[in-house]
Amino acid sequence: MPGPLPRSSNAGHPTPDPHVPVLIDAILRECAPVAGVWLDGTLGAGGYTRALLAAGADRVIGVDRDPLALEMAGAWAGAYGDRVRLVAGTFSDLDELAGELLDGVVLDLGVSSMQLDQAERGFSFMKDGPLDMRMSQSGDSAADLVNTADEGVLADILYHYGEERASRRIAHAIVAARGMEPITTTAKLAEIVAKCLPRPKPGQSHPATRSFQAIRIAVNTEFQELAEGLNAAERALKPGGLLAVVTFHSLEDRIVKRFFQLASGHEANANRYAPAKADTAARFEMVTRKAVAPDEAEVARNPRARSAKLRVGRRTAAPARTLSAADLGLPEIQKKGRR
Repeated sequence: MPGPLPRSSNAGHPTPDPHVPVLIDAILRECAPVAGVWLDGTLGAGGYTRALLAAGADRVIGVDRDPLALEMAGAWAGAYGDRVRLVAGTFSDLDELAGELLDGVVLDLGVSSMQLDQAERGFSFMKDGPLDMRMSQSGDSAADLVNTADEGVLADILYHYGEERASRRIAHAIVAARGMEPITTTAKLAEIVAKCLPRPKPGQSHPATRSFQAIRIAVNTEFQELAEGLNAAERALKPGGLLAVVTFHSLEDRIVKRFFQLASGHEANANRYAPAKADTAARFEMVTRKAVAPDEAEVARNPRARSAKLRVGRRTAAPARTLSAADLGLPEIQKKGRR
């Protein structure tokens, strides 16, 4: 499975913006006509926000938990005047951060290219740096998790958040290595993981890809944020408002797909002999019948988009409901303590 893919890249795109938003053409097509007030819950380098404004949005509220993203936005947001409002926070609180009903919400999940490209942020095994991975630049870091979590917790994180089959072997190796000296760099963690797995064949991803993804997700509570963000978007959208979500790996997409299935009343019965479930009013209508993937041209100019998927739903007038982590099938990690 592809690892922590960034949200954007500059490969061959005819725009001066060095961070090209993935699947933006598909978003604008599926959400046309773009109008009213939108919220970009993963502001990053601002590619989606600027594209929405250019396409006809009256205003965009840009939300990000990364102080660097908001600092960088200061260089371009002023040119849009009151059409752009920047807000520090997580998209799990987007309804409260917006403070008004919205015509659209876009969420571009995962780690951004500007985060990956900075070795000091500690997201990538491709560049040696401190083992950090914190999107908000606050709270416990990846080093804190790797050096203190119970071996069983580490194994569960690697398995459930990274789909790493060798999770127990890797967790055991991490605990053994940290017993000799703390694991503080991305290179050291990547080395430990790589020694637990076969040498990759040509074209295969780095052995540490899944483990780095899993640890990043755990450090930033990404699945919990996603579940809460989807619920918050449902509360914030006007009837007819649009929710567009771009995912980069199967675990994220599975959660988003499940949310839309439940919210649109299209959940299939697991057992055909079981009693039919009571009908509930659909809170979303699906705009995209299935996930939209990038076309060959986009992948050619931006290989990092290869695993991206877009799902779009339109809010109905039905009252909002809150779906639980269990409803959405979030992996459950039993916290057995730290040592």
